[in-house]
Amino acid sequence: MASFEKTAKGWRVHVQRRGVRMSRTFATKAAASAWATQEERAILDGEVARWPRKTVLQAFDRYGEEVSPKKRSGRDEVLRLAAVHRDYPALTAKLLSEVTAADVSAWRDDRLRKVTPGSVQRDINLLRNVWTVAIREWQWTGENPFSRIQMPGQNAPRDRLLGWREIRQLLRRCNYRTGVSPQTSQEIVAWAFLMALRTALRAGELLSLTGETVDLQRRVVTLTTHKTVETVGKRQVPLTPQAVRLLRVLWRPGRLLMVSNGVLDALFRKMRDQLLLPDLHFHDSRATALTHLAKRVDVMVLARISGHKNLSLLHGTYYRESAEQIAARLASPRR
Repeated sequence: MASFEKTAKGWRVHVQRRGVRMSRTFATKAAASAWATQEERAILDGEVARWPRKTVLQAFDRYGEEVSPKKRSGRDEVLRLAAVHRDYPALTAKLLSEVTAADVSAWRDDRLRKVTPGSVQRDINLLRNVWTVAIREWQWTGENPFSRIQMPGQNAPRDRLLGWREIRQLLRRCNYRTGVSPQTSQEIVAWAFLMALRTALRAGELLSLTGETVDLQRRVVTLTTHKTVETVGKRQVPLTPQAVRLLRVLWRPGRLLMVSNGVLDALFRKMRDQLLLPDLHFHDSRATALTHLAKRVDVMVLARISGHKNLSLLHGTYYRESAEQIAARLASPRR
């Protein structure tokens, strides 16, 4: 059914039928109504072309070629789109303009039976953007079905803190030696993990360190590549004395850690599984570091170290000191 809108130049009419959208402005509402009736009849009779006959898979391919390469996470996006095609070929074979909210709801519900809500939410964010680009830039369809479904939401924040006993276990399993430059991939993983516990740096930020970005005299690391570089630019992270000692052992011109993100992740998972610590994540080192640092600095300084602009995210997600630990600190005598 057509909709009408009064404008300064007259009446603007909008027609939407069978995936076809069009609009036009007329001097009178009667003229606009007559045009809308004529165009709707033409659409129903098949005289007006519908959206291009492009499949979801074709949209994935174009998105992976034109949009994903512009992002730092582009490779991960391409892999996730490929996984959707592998696991749901019937969905990706459909025409993009014919995918309905019922189709994506069925996909969402099936995914929720296999993975966590947070994983499904990340997939939805990617697929929703594929449809958005297809609508605004490619004009392959007229409606985003993801705008009509309920979102699963993110996972509850983790509350895992690392104890020094299990940290020592992991370091020993990787054959790490204090004060000795790491040589093997396992030793590099142990060094990176220990460095993360001293600085709250992410794995990718640690792997980007070079001799040129580490200033041991000023005790500052400059991050030119990090998660929020597009919004905050480069970050300068102050170093603790323990972090400076770790960096002195490894400092050299050029890249410091000669392993890839994939190797770091795979080796860490292998070591933690051998130690029967399946609930341990490398990223838990960031929360552990920030929780310990919170005992030494105020929240604004902590946000400067972590790079957070949203203090509620810093408090709700990364500061994990338990009520029992806080009570014990409150009961201890003042220094």
